[in-house]
Amino acid sequence: MTSPAIDHDRLLDRLQRLGSVGRTKSGALTRLALTDADREGRGLLVGWMREAGLEVRIDRIGNIFGVWAPACDTADPVGIGPDGADPVMIGSHIDSVIDAGIYDGCYGVLAGLAVVEALRQAGAAPARPIAVAAFTNEEGVRFQPDMMGSLVHAGGLDIDAALAAVGTDGRVLGEELARIGYAGDLPPGAIRPHCYLELHIEQGPILEAAGLAIGAVDSLQGISWQRVTIEGAANHAGTTPIAARRDAGLAAARVIAHLRDRVAGANAGTLATVGSLRFEPDAINVIPSRAVFTVDLRDPEEERLQAAEDGLARFLEGLAESEGVTVATERLARFRPVRFDPALVELVAEAAERRGLGHRRMTSGAGHDAQMIARIAPAAMIFVPSRGGISHNPAEFTEPADLAAGADVLLDIVAKLAGT
Repeated sequence: MTSPAIDHDRLLDRLQRLGSVGRTKSGALTRLALTDADREGRGLLVGWMREAGLEVRIDRIGNIFGVWAPACDTADPVGIGPDGADPVMIGSHIDSVIDAGIYDGCYGVLAGLAVVEALRQAGAAPARPIAVAAFTNEEGVRFQPDMMGSLVHAGGLDIDAALAAVGTDGRVLGEELARIGYAGDLPPGAIRPHCYLELHIEQGPILEAAGLAIGAVDSLQGISWQRVTIEGAANHAGTTPIAARRDAGLAAARVIAHLRDRVAGANAGTLATVGSLRFEPDAINVIPSRAVFTVDLRDPEEERLQAAEDGLARFLEGLAESEGVTVATERLARFRPVRFDPALVELVAEAAERRGLGHRRMTSGAGHDAQMIARIAPAAMIFVPSRGGISHNPAEFTEPADLAAGADVLLDIVAKLAGT
């Protein structure tokens, strides 16, 4: 066996090629889960997996697994190794947000594939199988909740409930899976990981600001998503006195300002975002009768996250009385903070150290598939810097040298865990 080495040029080229899938006429990248663009991206990935000699399996929620099991019984339908050995799993997702960058999620999947190719090229014969995973609907833009594929895989969401999810366009998830040809037959969770590693761009400014190449992610924030609906009364904008108004738009604005003031004053790591807001009847000269908006709360500590939720509930109750409106809330997603496996986190730090790469332990502010897989197996994440801390944006960028360094660290860890 020769020393394995990542083909960095091929990895970078694939990122660009996958990043071209889902481009609109204006040049924006939008590859929402289970759209035609997602089908095209999946086809590209599956083709590369098969070229690499991986056995491709697709489960009922559409998760894609490319399994390499050189020491396995070839009769095993899912590539699980001798004596029931579970695979080292590496991966992420390839669906995107609206008007996205090219690295989020895709980097982790394609780097995982590059790791397997490097080991195969070097003549390695790992004792434990390696599985490269691309999970369905991580972003949660079209279908909710987010991180759906990995959540189903980990047993946290019933498969039938997931398949029945209705998207923002009114389409049913299970029907869309079948339409694009990715309604697999593998039972969710059938490929159970021995451990899971996810390589990802940071999507924040910490590593770049510190001049560091690698983040050994030891924890991940808890996430609370709610949809809030405020009902007031539509009336004429020019003839209705302020005191007589039941203005749903004003009430929504008060909620947004309250959330910002609360988290800014607490100085405790809680984050709050209103990312979607819609008024009805949505006319310039009509007082809004309805406001519908989302609230995204995050915190690395469960007690603080619960306190933020409770504080919002109390504010909404008082708002209904003071503004003469009615308020209803709907839970969209709720995930507790995650502590990743200490031994795997240490392996990340050690691998960076051996390669002479500056590193630090850190918390992830974004949700990732790793937090779901951590429910069923030891898991950890590796971060590389994001220029300007920008993500979910066409300006998302990571230097090629940093992308290469992250893939090299992943290679070293996987080689050790798989017993090459």
